[in-house]
Amino acid sequence: MEKRRTDESVQVPAPVRVDRFGFVKQEHNSPDKLAKSKSAFEHQREERKLRKWRKMIGVGGSDWKHYVRRKPNVVKRRIRKGIPDSLRGVVWQLISGSRDLLLMNAGVYEQLVIYETSASELDIIRDISRTFPSHVFYQQRHGPGQRSLYNVLKAYSVYDRDVGYVQGMGCLVGLLLLYMSEEDAFWLLVALLKGAVHAPMEGLYLEGLPLVQQYLFQFDRLMREYMPKLGEHFTQEMINPSMYGSQWFITVFSYSFPFHLTLRIWDVFLYEGVKIVFKVGLALLKYCHDDLVNLPFEKLLHALRNFPDDAMDPDKLLPMAYSFKVSKRLEELKQEYEEKNGKLAASKAKQKQKHLA
Repeated sequence: MEKRRTDESVQVPAPVRVDRFGFVKQEHNSPDKLAKSKSAFEHQREERKLRKWRKMIGVGGSDWKHYVRRKPNVVKRRIRKGIPDSLRGVVWQLISGSRDLLLMNAGVYEQLVIYETSASELDIIRDISRTFPSHVFYQQRHGPGQRSLYNVLKAYSVYDRDVGYVQGMGCLVGLLLLYMSEEDAFWLLVALLKGAVHAPMEGLYLEGLPLVQQYLFQFDRLMREYMPKLGEHFTQEMINPSMYGSQWFITVFSYSFPFHLTLRIWDVFLYEGVKIVFKVGLALLKYCHDDLVNLPFEKLLHALRNFPDDAMDPDKLLPMAYSFKVSKRLEELKQEYEEKNGKLAASKAKQKQKHLA
């Protein structure tokens, strides 16, 4: 009898239901759209895709550079279709240039983590629980996920004391750690911010967020050129891009967008650079254009921060994004922004000198 009572008092926790990426499902009764049973044909197609990618990469990435030089258009097309999830971590390191950085800096990451101290340590600890809180890897307080996140962010804040630590960096590192080790994630962050392959992105996190300001200027102009009616409506409702677009650039869509879409964007982002963020932003506005032009301020702001599910389908959104050709115009707008800001800085310096005189 005693044994029976003891058994009855034990409460077995309900199993946590997660999606295929490790995020806890919020609605227990809703079917997971991404976890539909796949047909034999789809499985065969995925296997063929995986074989092609393995052939491109070679053992330990040995064939990658040669393949990219020989068939750059094939590589670009395949990346745009999506990197197989099981190979994503390896490919991200290869296309970002981070693998080379790691090999050239053996032991540096360990030194930064173990022996250095950072002025940002308390800020990092405070923010850690806000990074992907619904993912099983990061849910346990002081668990392996949170410790890894802390280590990488702390190491970077020591490695680059000018940037240090800024909250949005946690989203980038949190995403990377789901696909690679701490050391690999650290060097990929270095590759992005210092510009191993593409233009450096550290200006996203420097004081005053100078690169965010530039990107928002460029995006606003592009939006008004491609969608003048929407641009006029934004002016009337006093909507500026910092109200909805800052997070897009600071976290590269990793903060509040569906994870399967974020991954597809990151595949392209790491290979083609930040222009994909502009293209996806423009595609989102174009997709919802007819609704947005009729909304008043409050509803408009809500819509710009909460896009409908159908707009978040990568197979619909990304082809639309690729249709925007922005490279040349982005360069022109960058020059315009720098000239404008240079004149502004010179004007302020002149006024300061007059004041001192």
